[in-house]
Amino acid sequence: MEQQLNRPTWSRQIEFTLAGIGCAVGLGNVWRFPYLCYRSGGGAFLVPYLLMLLVLGVPLLYMELTVGQYTRRGPVHALATVCPLLKGVGIASVAISFIMCIYYNVVITWALYYLFSSFQAPLPWQNCNNTWNTPNCTNHATNSSLSSTASQEFFKYKMLEQTSGVDEAGVVRWELFLILLLAWVLIYFCIFKGVKSTGKVVYFTALFPYVILIALLINNAQLPGALDGISFFIVPKWDKLLSVEVWVNAAAQIFNSIGIGFGSLMAMSSYNSFNNNVLKDTLTISIINSATSILAGFVIFSAFGYMSHLQGIPISDLAVDGPGLVFIVYPQAFANMPVSQLWAVMFFFMLLCLGLDSEFAMVEVMVTSLMDEFYHHLITFFKRKELFVLAICGAACLLGIPCVMQVGVYVFQLMDHYTAIVSILFLAFFEVIAICWSYGVNRLSDNLEEMTGKRPNIFFRLCWLIVAPVLVTVILIFSIIQFKPARYEDYVFPPWAQGVGWVIAMGSIIWIPLGAVHTLWVLPGSFMQKLKLSVTPYALNEKPKMPYYERGGGETHPGIAVISSDIQLPEKPPIQTNL
Repeated sequence: MEQQLNRPTWSRQIEFTLAGIGCAVGLGNVWRFPYLCYRSGGGAFLVPYLLMLLVLGVPLLYMELTVGQYTRRGPVHALATVCPLLKGVGIASVAISFIMCIYYNVVITWALYYLFSSFQAPLPWQNCNNTWNTPNCTNHATNSSLSSTASQEFFKYKMLEQTSGVDEAGVVRWELFLILLLAWVLIYFCIFKGVKSTGKVVYFTALFPYVILIALLINNAQLPGALDGISFFIVPKWDKLLSVEVWVNAAAQIFNSIGIGFGSLMAMSSYNSFNNNVLKDTLTISIINSATSILAGFVIFSAFGYMSHLQGIPISDLAVDGPGLVFIVYPQAFANMPVSQLWAVMFFFMLLCLGLDSEFAMVEVMVTSLMDEFYHHLITFFKRKELFVLAICGAACLLGIPCVMQVGVYVFQLMDHYTAIVSILFLAFFEVIAICWSYGVNRLSDNLEEMTGKRPNIFFRLCWLIVAPVLVTVILIFSIIQFKPARYEDYVFPPWAQGVGWVIAMGSIIWIPLGAVHTLWVLPGSFMQKLKLSVTPYALNEKPKMPYYERGGGETHPGIAVISSDIQLPEKPPIQTNL
């Protein structure tokens, strides 16, 4: 086990735990989870959700953190080490993180736009007396499909100035573009120093949302009708559990929410100290993540109950999926609350915090992986790591421009559908195969024992060996069978746009076969020998590639095997130890 001597580590272990929580707890907890609960039988959804957390979420997170901490590499090198044949999975997870960080930041842009708009009385989405409103605008939601509420019109005609479909590009919304720029500037200053600066920022971004969520819950619970909303959320409709789709949704939500397959948590755990207790972090991150989803469910549904009481329409007609939940339905609830500006500012500031620390993680994956791979070239070209981080943020900002045009919301929906739904399940499937079966549960257990002194118990070994691979395969097959093309509200994307969507999905998936072909090409021997070597861990490490933190001065020294990360070995002359 060659180990990096000078790789920076988190200043304190709590910083990794907070960064992990910040990465896992994102906007999905606030908009995706409550919606899935509502659609999948209220409280009954918690049964498959918690079961999937137990047999999929916790074991796979444990597996990712172990591999990251043991190999001390970002996802690309870590996967090339454990299973050379499937090293493309690492590259794919970097690609998916990069694609996601482009459009995820657009949601942060919208949240900032709403945040800035909240500093006025009355709130701009409170009534229909504005220049952008249409004659069909109403102050209250109705069952009629013709009328639209004031908050829908603010989102659609004021902020997005949305076109009728993806065929009409429209022009760049300059206000949104400047806010997108501001969002990237914020992110850059939070991460440009690597784990040292991210570690300080997460104290705030990971903890503050809870203060606001609890304040919102206390406020909402006192509103008339709130209890009806909460009972809608908690009371199970058991017949829904017979549908396979509910179980697949629960598992997909665990994947997306914890971030399995995105590589972010693997990249972050590679900066841990070698003897860190992985299990403690795993349990903390996964339990807090799910608890946040459930807490957000209470907050959102108490507001739904209140609105249903105000407008006299059933709760089931209110709930919507995705961005609409946070930017249309919820702002409508504020408009009727006492001190509406205060709650609006707090809520959108919370969205900003939730979005930012998930965004840090996505950008960090890209930076860590490229620095591990091309350190010398990058440093000769950029001179400093900070400038390289700036280049990545700048590139992602430019690529985000289509999302802040008038057609932006369609571009956003297309990217989200083909990345978060299509690509991620493929990645998770191949990652589980690479680590659980190819690298093997025994090797993984040995690594854990070497780091923490204890082997994982029989439950984790069984989940890694049988339960996780089988479940992931079943979910993958079902999501292929039940695949529905992307749509936005009632607008179905034309075939050419679906094609673009598949190109976006392929942008990450294609690396898996390419990586396999490349591995077989570079390994020596006949085809069968190549194949055998390609599933042997460390087969590609004949000429150890030293990641950038490890290189002392100009020349690289051979891999030094060290058991404890505290040993200070001289950098020159090179020492070969075989511990």
